[in-house]
Amino acid sequence: MHNEIADALATLSSMLQHHDDAHIDPFYIQIRDQHTYCNMIEEEFDGKPWFHDIKTYLQSGECPSDVTSNQKRTIRRLARGFLLSGGILYKKTPDLGLLRCVNAQEASTIMIEVHSGVCGPHMNGYVLAKKILRAGYYWLTMERDSI
Repeated sequence: MHNEIADALATLSSMLQHHDDAHIDPFYIQIRDQHTYCNMIEEEFDGKPWFHDIKTYLQSGECPSDVTSNQKRTIRRLARGFLLSGGILYKKTPDLGLLRCVNAQEASTIMIEVHSGVCGPHMNGYVLAKKILRAGYYWLTMERDSI
């Protein structure tokens, strides 16, 4: 993989036309050990569950007043993938199934129970995340937390 990146960069640099006296700043590539979406969300830094804004939008049809227009657009777009029923938020799946959205405390309890409790044979992180999905639960950082 490292050679593929080097080859691509060499190809790109050979396509650029520049004068010998021109200075081109180098850029750095970071290789992560996790998928990008696993690094995006910090859960409950404000004391509210990660799905608070989505749930509020589905309940009232209005976004919080303290967010930007881009954030409002994102909340509206994200809300299309969720369903609110009886005060409980569910994530819709492509096969028309529903996964119950849980907060960080519930997620921790679920991971412990599925991994080492009566349900689990101490599986690795990816298998644990898939098993939690099959059990019907969902949170944004499930894969990272399971690993």
